[in-house]
Amino acid sequence: MKSIARFSTLFLASALFLLLTPPVHAAIDETLPDAQTLSQLELRAQQANPRDQCYLYTQLVHTMTELAVKEMADGDDDQASATLKQVNHYAHLIQVNLEQNTKRLKNAEMLMHHTTLRLAQALHLASEDDRTTVQATLKQLDLVQDQILDQVFNH
Repeated sequence: MKSIARFSTLFLASALFLLLTPPVHAAIDETLPDAQTLSQLELRAQQANPRDQCYLYTQLVHTMTELAVKEMADGDDDQASATLKQVNHYAHLIQVNLEQNTKRLKNAEMLMHHTTLRLAQALHLASEDDRTTVQATLKQLDLVQDQILDQVFNH
């Protein structure tokens, strides 16, 4: 009798959890900010406590990647290439300071995973000239995601 009550309680709790928890993708903002908002996000990441920088730079990498994908789709290959170079720069900053960044690592890893998938999906949009830049950026982001995941498991 106790096992039936326990099972039904566990089942009810699981059902409520699934119904009331928003999906992960709902937390990812796909809107593209203007240049001023990007500058503010960059400044916020630069000035943040070292423990917070990983997540903030990951947000910046995600936003800049979405911007680059839009630029590729619009045919603005030169601007997309410049944006991807910025993405590489921010990804490098994540790598360099990852040991100090311990806050919100799982959120950063999930966002980086989404970002790498998005860039991989957009690879076909790149021109032949820019395909190497996109592939190099994708390789960099995959490496950063793996390193963040390692940090998640180490903490």
